Amino acid sequence: MLLIRNEKIEMKKIWLMLLIVLLFIAAHQLGLATYLNFDYLKNHLAQLQSYYQENQLRFILYYFLLYVFVTAISFPGATVLSLLAGAVLGVANGVMVVAFASTIGATIAFWSSRFLFREFVDQKFHAQFETINANMKKEGTSYLLTLRLIPLFPFFIVNLLMGLTTMATSTYFYTSFFGMLPGIVVFIYAGKSFSEINSIRGILSLKMLLIFFLIGLLPYISKFFLNRFKNYKLYRKFKRPKKFDYNMMVIGGGAAGLVTSYVASSVKAKVALVEKDKMGGDCLNFGCIPSKALIKTAKVIHLKNKAKELGIKKIEIDFDFKEVMERVKKIITEVEPHDSRERYQELGVNCLTGHATIISPYEVKIGDKIFTTQNITVATGASPFVPPIKGVEKINYLTSDTIWSLNSLPKNFLIIGGGPIGCELAQSFSRLGAHVTIIEAGAHLLSKEDLEVSLLIEKKFKEDGIDIRTNHQAREFVLENGIQVLYCQASDKEIRIEFDSVLIAVGRKARVEGFGLRELGINLRQNGTIETNEFLQTNFPNVFACGDVTGPYQLTHMASHQAWYCAVNGLFGHFKKFKVDYSVVSWCTYTDPEVAVVGMNESILKEKNIEYEITFFKIDELDRAIADSEKEGFVKVLTAKGTDRILGATIVASSASLMILEFVSAMKFKKGLKGILNTIHAYPSLGEANKYVAGAWLKNHSPEKILSLLEKYFNWMRK
Repeated sequence: MLLIRNEKIEMKKIWLMLLIVLLFIAAHQLGLATYLNFDYLKNHLAQLQSYYQENQLRFILYYFLLYVFVTAISFPGATVLSLLAGAVLGVANGVMVVAFASTIGATIAFWSSRFLFREFVDQKFHAQFETINANMKKEGTSYLLTLRLIPLFPFFIVNLLMGLTTMATSTYFYTSFFGMLPGIVVFIYAGKSFSEINSIRGILSLKMLLIFFLIGLLPYISKFFLNRFKNYKLYRKFKRPKKFDYNMMVIGGGAAGLVTSYVASSVKAKVALVEKDKMGGDCLNFGCIPSKALIKTAKVIHLKNKAKELGIKKIEIDFDFKEVMERVKKIITEVEPHDSRERYQELGVNCLTGHATIISPYEVKIGDKIFTTQNITVATGASPFVPPIKGVEKINYLTSDTIWSLNSLPKNFLIIGGGPIGCELAQSFSRLGAHVTIIEAGAHLLSKEDLEVSLLIEKKFKEDGIDIRTNHQAREFVLENGIQVLYCQASDKEIRIEFDSVLIAVGRKARVEGFGLRELGINLRQNGTIETNEFLQTNFPNVFACGDVTGPYQLTHMASHQAWYCAVNGLFGHFKKFKVDYSVVSWCTYTDPEVAVVGMNESILKEKNIEYEITFFKIDELDRAIADSEKEGFVKVLTAKGTDRILGATIVASSASLMILEFVSAMKFKKGLKGILNTIHAYPSLGEANKYVAGAWLKNHSPEKILSLLEKYFNWMRK
């Protein structure tokens, strides 16, 4: 049925295209261009005026239909028809008739373009048009109004291009109507002197050009005053200080807050960084640093299982879990000075300790003191999300924040959540000797990655002895005779799982409560993060947010990336603001092997309907991987169909987090796989895999006809 429906639509498109072409040809053959010529109409002006006096309604009807026809099929002549309306119909009637006729004709052209070309263009250029449509959703009316008031492009091009966007027809109609109205009035008035004008150029006097210029400024002037009025309403209940204590106050001492305050201080702005607890945020104290320290120890312990593979008879490893956790804490202590208050004080940041409360867009209260500031950046991060599983309050569950307080290794360790945090800790605790069970509601671990990534990691986990329970929904925690039990739902079965300790790792929620955001009226998204624009401004233009508290990526390096924009836009935004760049984003899951990704994966490309090609290289073909006995993994690159332009790359390998950097750099600086292939890579190194996957792409795109001719040429040369 769907196929038949698509065939019918395609036939309708063909018939519509044929009709437009035939109408255009017929209009040309019938000499419509001659009749719509400036000189012809000027010479017959008296006759037309006389006919109008005798048959007003009939003339208006014929004129209206002609104007609609001309604009609908993009036939030249609308300008001279507008002048004619002023000369024959008069100002009031002329403006009314031309305004509606031109808008209806433009809308027909808009509809035709949408029906004929939008689906095709969306398939071919989906990524580009997705960005265009996102901008159109926000500023589409302003764009169209500007194009109507200042015709940078001929109107027929505007009609056709706008039809390719997702702009609503009603929005297009009324914006076009009011946008063209000032220009129509100008032409109608000019048409009153039609008989005195020698050519269309005759109306483009300096005075007329100045009028068009001023009309073109209307949307910008309107937008300026609209923003001023909007800000006035927003800020009117707050008293702006005559003098400020700081140029920028930053709330939160994690990666986002540290970088924001550092960038601000580096340009000699006076900046305060407020942190009520430990500096360094979640990454230093609960996330990146402690988890990587634990992963390292677990990997060393795991080497005993690879002794024979490495040519060693036996590796004896003796360890105490408590000492392992003490090492983790020692690593945190060793890194702490990098993020310490003392260091940032030396860098010119005034580090304040205490609970911050935003009491106005210009004031932050800490204890009993109130500080004034020109700008505020909220960088309060996120905290572990604990879902409302029945009975969860009855057990001593762990999160990614509290797990580091463990002093004894759990015998039966239950982990709820098969995302990056759950997977990293599951493998580490398994290698340390715990029996680990992962509960994942979805069909696979690491569900955001491509399927082959999930399958490889699941295979590796099973080899490590991890019990993987996918498609399991946690329902209830209970205590049965002192034993902690989780009941899960799997298909139509109830599953009972006993455990000693449980880690809940199903995601993180933004920290937005308790420091005045709601009271101030800061807008939040449905997912609980702070809503910001492309400049990371909240609905209060001088209040910014970056990092996990706003998203969309909960990554330390993304928090640092966003922080630059908060600092620069906050301090220099009155001169120039910069849109945050999300064009090349990478992330890594530090399992063994590691999973590193940059750009889009297959699921995203399919969702966006972007055509792509896959190039694959298996790590077990790499000399260095063979030498290291680290052969699990692959390099997978997605390129735009028919080109070497990289849309995304996924690497699963022992050092994937390092290997991915070449693809990050290539995508950032618009280099394709040919550029990677032409780069010298050290031998033997894991980085060679990137070059080999580029070579595989070139082999898949070798010019067979040219190679066939070359083969014949060399055969001939040997004779």
